[in-house]
Amino acid sequence: MGQTPYLRVDVAAMEANIAAMARQAASASLALRPHAKTHKSPQIAARQLAAGAVGLTVATIGEAEVFAEVCNDLFIAYPLWVDAEDGNRLRRLADRGVKLQVGCDSFAAGSNLVGLPVEVLVEVDSGHHRTGVRPDQAGALAAELVGIGLSVAGVFTFPGHSYSPTSAGQAAADEAAALAMAADSFRPTRLTCNRLSGGSTPSAGFTTGGVLTELRPGVYVFGDAQQIELGTIGFDQVALTVISRVVSHAGGRVVCDAGSKALGADRAGWATGYGRVLDAPDARIVALSEHHATIEWPGRLPHLGSTIAIIPNHACNTVNLADEYTLSTGGTWPVAARGRNH
Repeated sequence: MGQTPYLRVDVAAMEANIAAMARQAASASLALRPHAKTHKSPQIAARQLAAGAVGLTVATIGEAEVFAEVCNDLFIAYPLWVDAEDGNRLRRLADRGVKLQVGCDSFAAGSNLVGLPVEVLVEVDSGHHRTGVRPDQAGALAAELVGIGLSVAGVFTFPGHSYSPTSAGQAAADEAAALAMAADSFRPTRLTCNRLSGGSTPSAGFTTGGVLTELRPGVYVFGDAQQIELGTIGFDQVALTVISRVVSHAGGRVVCDAGSKALGADRAGWATGYGRVLDAPDARIVALSEHHATIEWPGRLPHLGSTIAIIPNHACNTVNLADEYTLSTGGTWPVAARGRNH
């Protein structure tokens, strides 16, 4: 047992999650392009590719540089603003044999991509209201980008409004409607819209073929407390926990050594706490500081000095706080893309 707190991966649960999503995508005739920002691990990415993923999604050029070790088909699903150094980094990736696609939602950002070895996917807003053009404007932007010499492969979106209770089904419907409208907007331009890419872990179970051609979930590989509380998964599907030591029973509660610097501080407004306890479903993490998690624990408290497995609220942020995974099968893997935020 290592020094606490540390990240533990249940390898069997992770591999079952990878296989289940691969089957789901195949049954819907969807290409699967998992978002690797969740795990930041080439070893895990290699398992997703072996299970049938067509490529990987990443958030940054830095992540692309890491995952180019195991994958030669990468989509940077972000409206990049590329400067000269970024352009050089993209060229170096292409020189390594990587097929690159990047997101774009403006003519100005697209102008920075001219002459670079990338394909573009136009981002559309399907209801999350973060980035992306209106679906009916996608074709017009695509035509402008083609007019300055870019290759446009299609459109993409992120149905982020699936991350609230009871909304996943509606978010999937909104996503399909937005992508269908975006594809229709290409017709007057006489351009081809071959890729209609979307997906999130909460909405993936509601996504069917017919409109989308590609699915890009990320958190499914591990699961987290948000997915439990959204009803996407059960406790038995969780593959990532933070192993933490009980250090105090002050106030009749459990206090352990995994604070915000190990778990991350994410807590959605609807969440019941700052994470969940794997083997104590009724326990609630009611307070979080840098090195303490305070847990209301019904019944007999675990012994001082014992360890508990905490399920973080948001796996992606928790992973970015750690240097390595401790595997249930023995050994460790590095979190190789940790901190690759640009």
